[in-house]
Amino acid sequence: MRLSPRTLCAAARAAWRESFPLEGRDVARWFPGHMAKGLKKMQGSLRLVDCIIEVHDARIPLSGRNPLFQETLGLKPHLLVLNKMDLADLKEQQKILQHLEREGLKHVVFTNCVKDENVKQVIPTVMELVGSSYRYHRGEVCERPLMFLLDTPGVLAPRIPSVETGLKLALCGTVLDHLVGEETLADYLLYTLNRHQLLGYVQHYGLGEACDDIASVLKRVAVKLRKTQKVKVLTGTGNVNVIQPDYPAAARDFLRAFRSGLLGPVMLDCDLLQGRSMEEEEP
Repeated sequence: MRLSPRTLCAAARAAWRESFPLEGRDVARWFPGHMAKGLKKMQGSLRLVDCIIEVHDARIPLSGRNPLFQETLGLKPHLLVLNKMDLADLKEQQKILQHLEREGLKHVVFTNCVKDENVKQVIPTVMELVGSSYRYHRGEVCERPLMFLLDTPGVLAPRIPSVETGLKLALCGTVLDHLVGEETLADYLLYTLNRHQLLGYVQHYGLGEACDDIASVLKRVAVKLRKTQKVKVLTGTGNVNVIQPDYPAAARDFLRAFRSGLLGPVMLDCDLLQGRSMEEEEP
């Protein structure tokens, strides 16, 4: 959902942030320590399979993939499935495919598992890849059933290369929100939406105009959703209960609306597709 910035925020755009503060954030603390163990266990299972199907979020087709995963594949046929295509802005789909091909990924399928969109392409593609691989004629290739699926837990890179990448992964629900901070994630989401003029949140929450101040946006969201909380304030005459907007609840709703597609399709890797990142832009 794209709204004209001239209609909604001609005056506000001049004050929008050019960068998001990344310093002082401990990315290592965001990600569970069992990921390296999971990757090692996966490596041990690879000898049993003829083809690797890597499933990833289409909103972060470049920045979220595990760089160590490719190293574990060896000569195995490899299919990348970019799921949740219905939530991703795929205007630059050709650029995405070109970028992935430069990384050695020639077989990519965009899917929406909820609506079964393009999912039927997966098995024929896998059969074609296995049939043309050097392992096709080994003695134990099965016929009934045609194939077995060995599922594994999701595995991230043990070391996230940048805070920006960590924020993108967190926005897509890869880690628990509270590890990063719900209001921090909401702020990064607001920054990203404004930067790329994806202003569906304005219409969704009936805000009237775009805004780049997360406290102001969350306050208005909380008021609209009637999410408030009682807070004790110490005064000269004692404690007084004051009704205030519930900022964490508003942040959670903002994130939920994004993740469910209510704010419109979004591509979080626009900067990478254009050949730059926030770290490169900061002085």
